[in-house]
Amino acid sequence: MFKNTVLFLLVLFVSCGNSTNQANASTRITALLSEPTLRIEVGAERIADYVHLLKGKKVGILTNQTGTVSTSDSKKLESTVDFLLKNKVNIIKVYAPEHGFRGTANAGELVKDSKDPKTNLPIISLYGSSKKPTKEQLKDVEVMLFDLQDVGARFYTYISSLHYLMEACAENDIPVIILDRPNPNGSTIDGPILEMKNKSFIGMHPIPVLHGMTIGEYGNMINGEKWLANGIKCQLTVISCNNYNRNTPYELPIAPSPNLPNMQAIKLYVSLCFFEGTNVSSGRGTDLQFQIYGSPYLKNMPYSFTPQPNAASKDPMNKGKLCFGENLSQYAVKRPLDLQWLLKAYKNSEKQDSFFIPFFTKLAGTTALQKQIEMGWSESEIRESWTNGIQIFEGMRKPYLIYN
Repeated sequence: MFKNTVLFLLVLFVSCGNSTNQANASTRITALLSEPTLRIEVGAERIADYVHLLKGKKVGILTNQTGTVSTSDSKKLESTVDFLLKNKVNIIKVYAPEHGFRGTANAGELVKDSKDPKTNLPIISLYGSSKKPTKEQLKDVEVMLFDLQDVGARFYTYISSLHYLMEACAENDIPVIILDRPNPNGSTIDGPILEMKNKSFIGMHPIPVLHGMTIGEYGNMINGEKWLANGIKCQLTVISCNNYNRNTPYELPIAPSPNLPNMQAIKLYVSLCFFEGTNVSSGRGTDLQFQIYGSPYLKNMPYSFTPQPNAASKDPMNKGKLCFGENLSQYAVKRPLDLQWLLKAYKNSEKQDSFFIPFFTKLAGTTALQKQIEMGWSESEIRESWTNGIQIFEGMRKPYLIYN
């Protein structure tokens, strides 16, 4: 859009100005057109803006393999932990979310405490016996950093880890600093609002499936809406991204979890994750996770595959069974939340009576979506039922936004 505007101005100058002005305008506009797009600078890279908050303090950090910074040549990545240690930040503990510090554990797999072989730092799992740091686990920590790459979906558990971290730190009078990162789903707000009776670790707050916020903005909302236990507030600082706005395209430099290996999977994740609450595979146990779907009960569909245990999924849905469905790995994703495949799979299933499992309600956050599908509602009718909730949420989130 920027370049189109500049080209319009060039035509205007050429048609209306004298030859000298035309030449000067042409030179200036050519320079603008050749100007490189400014690189997005994530919060972790803006160390000058937060290192003073860490000086002389014992620091904890909740992070994983997505906590990275670009090196000086902007082509290689370095872990935020290594980057901060090099800058003399006294990190004493690393806390790890679902999938572990290195991001290799399966979805839902319990992760044990360990020690990082590179730095010798203790790693405390927040996806093991407890998802909320205990007083003992926070012992000696004077300030806590949070650096995880979210994907903007309610059921992606990093925002739940953020909630529990903020709550524990508030209870123990420890300030939290979020090193913000862009949301690859940008400004999209979509899906049904979670009903609190369906609250779980894959949905803790009354928000739609897509919230359209960065994780820093989301932290502001957790605080502002008093979602922490007993309405307590966390002492929170957000280090924002530079050169980023809500509509800036952002390609993740590293896979956020084992079954989201590329941007196509990340774009399709929100739509295909609903299959995790059905008898349909979302591609776990293949090399096309969240880019294909299928089940043994969709025999009239064109694509086939057989899920098998692999490094990213030890016990995939429909393991060892021939599944029929669709391959969306080359599909041009038009919107982040698309119900067409879920509706198509239900309509074509030979096992409609066992299509849904109880986990579906946790993913949807409401019992309404399953009922609407079973009653034969169209996608437009289902979407219409979300309108009021989304409008209320848009107004609720407005005070917490950082980016245009």
